Amino acid sequence: MRLHINLSFVFFVFVSLTMFTGASYGQSTKNLDSILKANVSEMYGNPDKVIAAGKEVVSKAGNDVDIKIRGYKLISDGYSSKRDYEKSLEYVIKANQLLPQSNDELLKISIISKTGIQYHQLKIYDKAIQYLDQSEQLCLEYPVRDSVRVNLGINYIVRGFIYKEKLNCDIAITFFDKGINEILLSKNSVINASKLSIAKYNKGNCYMQMSDNKAAIESFQEAINFAKQIEANSLQAFAQKGLAQVYTLEGKYTEAIVLLQDALTMSSNVNDLVLNQEIYKGLSENFLAINQWDNYQKYRLNYLETQSKLKRRERKSVSDSLKEKENEEKKQLESDISSFFSGIVILFFVLLLVVVLFALSIRRSKLTIEKLQGIVKNLQNENH
Repeated sequence: MRLHINLSFVFFVFVSLTMFTGASYGQSTKNLDSILKANVSEMYGNPDKVIAAGKEVVSKAGNDVDIKIRGYKLISDGYSSKRDYEKSLEYVIKANQLLPQSNDELLKISIISKTGIQYHQLKIYDKAIQYLDQSEQLCLEYPVRDSVRVNLGINYIVRGFIYKEKLNCDIAITFFDKGINEILLSKNSVINASKLSIAKYNKGNCYMQMSDNKAAIESFQEAINFAKQIEANSLQAFAQKGLAQVYTLEGKYTEAIVLLQDALTMSSNVNDLVLNQEIYKGLSENFLAINQWDNYQKYRLNYLETQSKLKRRERKSVSDSLKEKENEEKKQLESDISSFFSGIVILFFVLLLVVVLFALSIRRSKLTIEKLQGIVKNLQNENH
C-alpha cells in the first residue's frame, strides 16, 4: 500500500508541473509571471527555492489577484514536493479565499482540484471528494471541453487513488479508466504521458491485489511504454518494479531480478530513496528465493541503509517544519510587539495633543474672561 501512495505522490508532482493556466498578462506583471513559470520546473529538485519564489510573487503581486493566487499555488506545490502536506494545504486555502475575486475559470478549476488533492494526501477523504466534486462540476460546465479534459482526467485519477485506499479496486479501476480516457482524448495526450503511466501503474497494482496477474502484467507494460515516450526513468522504474512483483508471485524470480536490476540502473540519477528502497527489497527477496545468499545479503543491507536514510530525512523534514513555524511565530511576536509599542507611542502623542489643546483652550477662555471683565470694568467707570 505504501508504494502505491508514493507513486501517487509522484503523480501529484507531475500534476503540479502542468496545472498553471496560460493567461496573458500586462507589462506590469510579466516579471512575476516569468518567475512563476521559471520555478515550476524546479518543483521536484529544489522545493525551497520554489517556496521562496512563490512568497516573492505574493509579496509583489499588489492588486493582481490571479498572480497572487498562482503565487500561493506555487508555494503550496513546493511544500507538496517536500511532503509537508499541512503547509501545502495552508497555502492552497489562501489561494481559495481569493478565488471569488478572479474571473479566470481555468485557474479556479486548477486551485479547487489542488485543494482536493491536498485533502487526499492528508487522508481527509470526505473533504477531498467535496473539492473534486466542485472541480468536476466546473469542468463539465466549461464551454470548451478540450481545455479541461486533462483537468477532468486528473480529477478521475485522484478519485481512483481515493477509492483504491478507501473502498475497493473494482471502483478504483473504473475511475482510472475514466481519467485515462479523458487524457487520451485531449490534444496533449503525449505531453501527459506521465499521468497515463501512473494511472496504468495503479491499475496494475489493483489487478495484482485482485489476483488477475494477466491484466496486471498488461497494465504494467502499458505504464512502461507511456514512461518511455517521455523518457521518464523514475516512472519506468516504478512500472518495472510493479511488473517484477507479478513475476515474483508467479515464481519467475530470474525475470523479476532482470527487471529490478534494470530499474535500479535507471533510477540511479533520480535520487528517489523511496523507489530505491522498494527495488532493493524486491531484489533481496528474489535472490533469497533462488538461494543466492551473498546477493540477498548485499541488497538486504542496501534496503536497510536506504530505509534508515528515509527515516533521517523524514525527521529532518519535521525538524525544518518546526523551525520554520518557530521563526514565523517569532516574526509574528516581533510584529505584535512592534505594533503594541507603536500603538502606545501614537496614544501618547494623541493624549499629549489633547492636553495641549485643552491647556490652550483654558488659556484662551481665561484671556476671554479677563477681556470681558476689563470691558465691564470700563463700562462701570464710565457710568460713575
